[in-house]
Amino acid sequence: MSAKLWLLVLCLGAIISFFVAISIGQVEIGFIQTFEAVINCSFGLNGCGDHSITEKIVFELRLPRTIMAFIVGAGLAITGVILQTLTRNPLADPYLFGISSGAALGAVIAMSFGAIAIAIDLGALVGSLVSVLIMLGLANQSSKQVEQLVLAGVAVSFMLSSFTSLVLYYSSPNVIAALIFWMMGSFEHLSWQDLAWPLTVVIISTVIFFTFRRWLDAMLAGDDLAESLGIPTQKVRLGLLLVSALLTAVLVSKVGGIAFVGLMVPHICRLLVGHKMTVLLPTVFLVGGCFMVWVDVLARTLLTDQQLPIGVVTSAFGSLFFILLLKHHQLSNK
Repeated sequence: MSAKLWLLVLCLGAIISFFVAISIGQVEIGFIQTFEAVINCSFGLNGCGDHSITEKIVFELRLPRTIMAFIVGAGLAITGVILQTLTRNPLADPYLFGISSGAALGAVIAMSFGAIAIAIDLGALVGSLVSVLIMLGLANQSSKQVEQLVLAGVAVSFMLSSFTSLVLYYSSPNVIAALIFWMMGSFEHLSWQDLAWPLTVVIISTVIFFTFRRWLDAMLAGDDLAESLGIPTQKVRLGLLLVSALLTAVLVSKVGGIAFVGLMVPHICRLLVGHKMTVLLPTVFLVGGCFMVWVDVLARTLLTDQQLPIGVVTSAFGSLFFILLLKHHQLSNK
C-alpha cells in the first residue's frame, strides 16, 4: 500500500472512529443521530439553539471531550517519536523522559494554591522546561553522550515525582483528592474554551517537527553523519526538546499525566510504515489520536456510573506492550 493511500485510510478511520466514539456512552445515541447533531450544531441547522437532549449530550459533553482526547493522543504520540529519534532510544517518551513529571509538578503547585487556568498552564510550562534543563545538564548535552539523555530523564522524573508527592502531602484532603485524580489523567469537565490552546500548540509543534523531518532522518542515523551533512545537531536537538517540553506542558496542564502513549504508538506505527519521517509523523499523529479516543471510550464505559482515570487505562496497555517489546528484543537477540 502506498503512503498516500495508507494516510487516506487512516484519515477515514479517524473520522469514523470519531463519530462512533461520540455515539457510545451511558446514553446510547445512534450513529446517524450523532452525525446529524454534530452537523446541525456546527452549522446552526434545524434549530440547534433549541438544545434537545441529544444535541446537549453530543455537542456540549461528548464532542469537546472527544476532540480533546484526539488532540492529547496525537500530541503525546508525536512527542514520543521525536524524543525517540533525538535520543536514538526506543524507550524515550514524555513520561519516562521526565517532561511530564516536571509539567505535573508545576501544575500541581499552581493548583494547590487555587490558581486560575492561565497560572496552571504557566506552572506546567515552567516545570517542564526546568526538567529539560536539569536533564540536559546531567547528560552534558554532548553528542557523544546522547544515550545518557534517557537515563538522565528517568532520574529527573523520579526526583520531580517525589517533589509532587511532597506537595500533595502538605495539601488539604479535598485538594489531594482532586489532584490525585487529575494526575492520573482525566477528560472530565472540559468545555469548548479548553480546546483552543492545546489545539494551537499541537498544530504548531507538528508543523515544526514536520519541517525538520529530513534532518531527523539524518540524526537517527547518527550525529556524525548528520553533522557531515551540515546539520547543527546540538542546536536542533535542544530546540526540538524545548518544543516537546512546551507541547507536553500544555497537554499535562489540561488533562493531567497520561503515560505510555508516546512509547507505544511510535513503535506500532514503525511496524506499519517504517522509519521515514515523511510518512511516520502523520501516521503517528492519526494513530495516536484514534488510540486516545478509544481509550477515553473504555474509561467512561467499562464501569457503570463511574469513569476510570485515563492514565489507568493507558498504563494497563503500556505495561503489557512494554513486556511484549522486551520479549521481542530477547527473541531477536537469540
